[in-house]
Order: sequence, then C-alpha cells, then structure tokens
Amino acid sequence: MSAAHVIADDAEALAIASELAADFRKDAAERDARRRLPHAELERLSASGLLGVGVPAEFGGADVGAGTLAEIFRLLGAADASLAQIPQSHFVYVNVLRRQGTHAQQEFFFGEVLRGRRLGNAQSEAGTKHVQDIRTRLARRPDGSYVLDGVKHYSTGALFAHWIPVLARADDDTLHVAYVPRDSPGLTVVDDWDGMGQRTTASGTVRLERVSVPADRVVPHHLTFQGPQLHGAVAQLLHAAIDAGIASGALAEAVEFVRTKSRPWFESGLETAAEDPLLIQRFGELAIRVRAAEALLREAARAVDTARDDLTDDSAAEASIAVATAKVTAAETAVEVGSALCEVAGTRSALDSLGLHRHWRDARTHTLHDPARWKVQHIGRYVLSGTRPPRHGLL
Repeated sequence: MSAAHVIADDAEALAIASELAADFRKDAAERDARRRLPHAELERLSASGLLGVGVPAEFGGADVGAGTLAEIFRLLGAADASLAQIPQSHFVYVNVLRRQGTHAQQEFFFGEVLRGRRLGNAQSEAGTKHVQDIRTRLARRPDGSYVLDGVKHYSTGALFAHWIPVLARADDDTLHVAYVPRDSPGLTVVDDWDGMGQRTTASGTVRLERVSVPADRVVPHHLTFQGPQLHGAVAQLLHAAIDAGIASGALAEAVEFVRTKSRPWFESGLETAAEDPLLIQRFGELAIRVRAAEALLREAARAVDTARDDLTDDSAAEASIAVATAKVTAAETAVEVGSALCEVAGTRSALDSLGLHRHWRDARTHTLHDPARWKVQHIGRYVLSGTRPPRHGLL
C-alpha cells in the first residue's frame, strides 16, 4: 500500500473525518444489505491518515485530544456503524503501546500506524467462564521468543488488519498483548460473523496454532491496571461515540423520510406528515435524547483529556464515571431512536429494500458489547459513597 497522509492537528482530523463520513454514508445501506465488506473504504480510511491521529507527537503523530477522537467515531458511526466499529480496537491497541510499549516498540509500531497499517483485535473468547477468563496461552521458549495457541471470537478488524494484537496469558498467568502479523504461519482468520447488526465488521474467529512471536512484539498489558489508567475509559469512549453516531444517523434518516416520503395520517387533516403535531412532538423528544447523548459524550471526552494531563486515582475515576454515564445514555438513545425511526416514518420504512432497519440492528448489536446495568451500578456507588470504579478495562 502507498504511504498514508500524516494529519497535522485536530482541525484537519475532523475535516477529513467529516468528508469521509459523507462519502461512506452513500453506500452504507447497500453494504449492509449485501454484506459487502468495506475493503475499499478501509483503504481510504488508512490513506487519509485518520488511523494515525492517536500517535504521540514525539513520534510524528497529531496526538489529538479525546474530544476529537470521539467526534471522529461519532461522525463515522452516523454514516456506517459497521465501518466505525472496525478501527475501534486499532486505537485501543495503539493506547496499549503508549502505556506499556518500550521506546523501540513504540518507534516501530507508531511508524507502522503512520504509514497506514491497521491493527485488528483478537481479544474475546467464547465458551469460557466470563469475558476475562482468557485461556489463550503465550508460552516462552528457551531462546526468549514466544508461541501462541488459542481461539478468539468477536475479532473485529482482524480480517482487515496488517497486525493483530492478541490478548493472552503468559506462563505466570499474567495478561500480555502479542502483536502478530496478519499473515503469520499458524494464524487463521475465519469470516464467520453472522450478527443481525454490524453485518460488515467481519467480527469472526481467529485461530492460533503454534504461532511464533518474537520477544520484542510482546507487551505486558497486566501492568496497565496496577495504577491509575485510562485504558478502559478511552475504549469505552469510542464505543459511546459509535452509539451516539448511530442515534444521530437514525434521526437524520427519520427526518429525511418523513419530510419526503411519509403520508399524513388521514385524521390529522394536514397536507404533509411533517405538519402532524404528534410527529412534531415525537421528533422533539428524540432530538432532545440525541443532543443529551452528544453533550455527555463531549463532557466525557473532556474528563479523559483532563485525566491524561494529570493522571491520578481521582482523575482516572472521574474520567471512567463520566465515560460510563455517556455510554449508558448513548446506548439507550441509539436503541430508542433506531426503533423510533420506523415508528415515526410509518409502514413503508419497514421495507427491507430501504435498509432503514439497519440503524436499530446496529444499535442493538453494538450495545451488547458489555452490560450498561453494571456501569449504572458503578456510577451509583461513586455518587453515594465515593467508591472508585474498578480497574478492569471496561470502564
């Protein structure tokens, strides 16, 4: 692939994201309907330089703020929630390198990212006791290198990646991340994702059979959680941004449909559906929900940036709680607005050929990533007793 553009600052990043989102929106329904994987779109995303905006300035990146990063994902999520989900892990594992990578590892991988190389994800496993029961093994060889064995599921981005970060347990049972080339012998990516929503994320299976990993491609991820950290807050902020994007995208499609295609209900006596006071009321309610989700997203991003400037137990906790608040609200809003699209648009909006139901399917699928009810619990404990949220990467 040709070298990627290197973005200079936050303003350029947002301008490029807005332009790409407008283009990606045009064929989003068709990609979803046909499950046409977005290979060409991801090449454009790579070439644009957006995947490099999280690289620290000392390594040549724009090192944009959390607010900019969240807005990039919100814009992409409003256009195509599947496409927005694919690079989420890319930024998460760039952050792992920022936190625990050696200078040499950072220099190498940040250079790869700035050249447009994509990081995927081989993290979750199915059939284990719970989501943190990781059984993939990273065994050390006598020469200091490692060998990987295991099976991963929900591996969003792996099929499109140049490098696949693999979450695994070392011989002492501590968590590490191994950065493995996509074409490594013994590594197989299976395109078996069949979710009802986010159909084109290719979030399938990764099989690892005696995959060799040099020592300098392994990062001690377990150290991330031994002090105040923003790993979970940043990861969840991007999820919240995708949900907020789904909600705003669904609302925009509902507005366009009612303005141009919906018929007024005969009892209203009105010429157009857009004049119906009952519909006006409902659109007002939905708009308030979307604006609230977007406002909480911005507030959460500010809390993350504040904590990054002065990382303490208290600032990290405040950031995690702010992000959890935004995530709960954005998730609820995305599901509500995705469903309400058909409610306000009428019977014709349910036609499969229009693809409007993709917004609800994407929202319902994406919001299953981790349960919002547990976030509400941590928010409640923090408010009532000042109990800081746990350091497990999902807050």
